[in-house]
Amino acid sequence: MRRVVITGTGTISALGNSMDELINSIERKVCGTKQMTTWNKYKGLQSLVGAPAKLPDIKTIPRKMRRSMGRMSLLAVFAANEALKSAKIEKDAITNKRYGCVAGSTMGSAEALNDTFETMLPDHDLTLLTSMSFFKCISHTVSMNLAQYLGITGSIIATSAACASSLQAIGTGFELIRYNKQDIVLCGGAEELHPTVTGSFDILFATSTKFNDNPENTPRPFDKNRDGLVCGEGAGILVLEELEHAKKRGANILAEVLGYNTCGSGSHISQSNKEAMIQCMNSTLSDASLNPENIDFVSAHATATLQGDHEEAAAIYEVFGSRIPVNSLKGYLGHTLGASGAIELAVSIEMMNKGIIYPTLNLDDVDENCSMINHVKTKLKKNINFILKNCFAFGGINASIICKKYEELNE
Repeated sequence: MRRVVITGTGTISALGNSMDELINSIERKVCGTKQMTTWNKYKGLQSLVGAPAKLPDIKTIPRKMRRSMGRMSLLAVFAANEALKSAKIEKDAITNKRYGCVAGSTMGSAEALNDTFETMLPDHDLTLLTSMSFFKCISHTVSMNLAQYLGITGSIIATSAACASSLQAIGTGFELIRYNKQDIVLCGGAEELHPTVTGSFDILFATSTKFNDNPENTPRPFDKNRDGLVCGEGAGILVLEELEHAKKRGANILAEVLGYNTCGSGSHISQSNKEAMIQCMNSTLSDASLNPENIDFVSAHATATLQGDHEEAAAIYEVFGSRIPVNSLKGYLGHTLGASGAIELAVSIEMMNKGIIYPTLNLDDVDENCSMINHVKTKLKKNINFILKNCFAFGGINASIICKKYEELNE
């Protein structure tokens, strides 16, 4: 099997339009949650907070390309541009058939779907729709638009697994390279903030509703006063590359991907399942040929739901005990859904290479039901060689990935 490394990262989120801006905001303990004042018109919507991103100037993308892009695809393009720049790969060099793209989202563009039905349904008039509406709404809109924008001719795959989408994308890209199907794969995901998306979680009683007037205090992963998730938006794109291919072109290697697993819970459509989480993490360790003792840090999914945080804490304890530091980045970013795995893995790799772990924001009083693990409440300096990242989605879809610090002297 071939070895796979990460040579570039790009992000856009509520905390900035680049990796540098994102890390700087996390360093300053900035919470991206804002009061969404325009959402008051939606009857029955209880959660009036979100973590919006600021979209850069879309006119830098040729109109011919952006006509088919909803907001989430635009976010993905900007993240991809940064990732390619980080990897020192020219845009026109990625058209080789051995270069692929795997990207995902929870669904198609929520804004485009909403606009489509608002336009068409009053008079049931299809002639009012534009020819580009379809391409913004389809479930593979992110991977399709990225591939078109970059001229990618290799494998193009879309992952649509809610909160696990972008981690599944990275895992799929990892396997494409590992088993000699591709040499470079652009991997990740994107999501856009929209009241109908928050409303979907609202109906499930999964959103934060008690902090509408002080949004900077939510979400609160693992905290006893947590009351649900906060939807965010953004995109995370990583460049995965075969090791020798990366070394040959003199790439700056950020990390090596060692193992990946995705599995189903097969139990409940919306409730997390501890046993399935345990299975997922253990299978990822096995795929990486590692033991639990090898892992130095766990980046938890932890969205600040009552049941989900408890189940994940119990699962992490079952696999790793209370030794390993655990954090969640949702307090900074909100829950970026299909983009969360990629954005948070990019930050985790940054932490690994800097030898620090950022604290879980808004974790003031650890819930006793989550207290069995080693929570990071203040910035921690630590030598980190192996990290594990979790994403656990509605529908019982679980994904975990393990990355290793890359040190050329050891090669």
